[in-house]
Amino acid sequence: MLELREASLAILASVDAQTKVSQLLSLFDDYQNQEVTLDVSRHIGCENLTLPGRPAKPELVLPKLVPKRRMDTPEGRAGLLHSLAHIEFNAMNLALDAIWRFPNMPKEYYEDWLKVAKEEAYHFSLVNEHLRSIGFTYGDFPAHNSLWEMVERTTDSVMARMALVPRTMEARGLDAVPSIRDRFKQIKEVRAVEILEIILHDEIGHVLIGNRWFNFLCTKDGVSPISAYRELASKYRAPVLKGPFNIEARKQAGFTAEELSLLGA
Repeated sequence: MLELREASLAILASVDAQTKVSQLLSLFDDYQNQEVTLDVSRHIGCENLTLPGRPAKPELVLPKLVPKRRMDTPEGRAGLLHSLAHIEFNAMNLALDAIWRFPNMPKEYYEDWLKVAKEEAYHFSLVNEHLRSIGFTYGDFPAHNSLWEMVERTTDSVMARMALVPRTMEARGLDAVPSIRDRFKQIKEVRAVEILEIILHDEIGHVLIGNRWFNFLCTKDGVSPISAYRELASKYRAPVLKGPFNIEARKQAGFTAEELSLLGA
């Protein structure tokens, strides 16, 4: 019988994007059908595995070397969609990593991140299917690896992971997606707008899950979320957040009034 955390690691190591998606969706269904066990206490090793498994393309480059995505050419629009596909691919991987890497969390933690992984796989599939409909596919453009780099920095601490990946890196999507959606609205690319609406809705829930478990860990350790976040952001070299911020989405995602005030909101 499959075990959830061990299976999540195996899927994370898979190098083919479509195989990863299909395996993940099957794992989600099997877990819901009680055909997968969960061992929260086991320490799982990843020796001899390259994480995350990823296809040979896209080529990974520094953020400044990713080409600008102009909306007035088919290639520019495809490049923007490709960047979204890459974010969703990495987000799927980070959810899988959160499941297998950190033992001794409540059962609900692993179930939350399995749900996130499934939804990120769905987002990736939506964007990649749309890319294919306009003559491109995932891997056709270079991409940067900033999101996964923060995942790698926080492998030693579940609190740092919750603070700095969903609540910092992914929360930037709450700020960025509306403007991208509006750019596609202006050129009446209806399907892209529909996909971005789905992503924005679901990402609010994903950031909310990050907030839930960060605050759980702060309560458990008897520390202030504000001071804990400040210390973790400094220790793990988190990017300094710059506006504009999507305040309403951040409120829905569980950020407190005090946290929002520190953003200048």
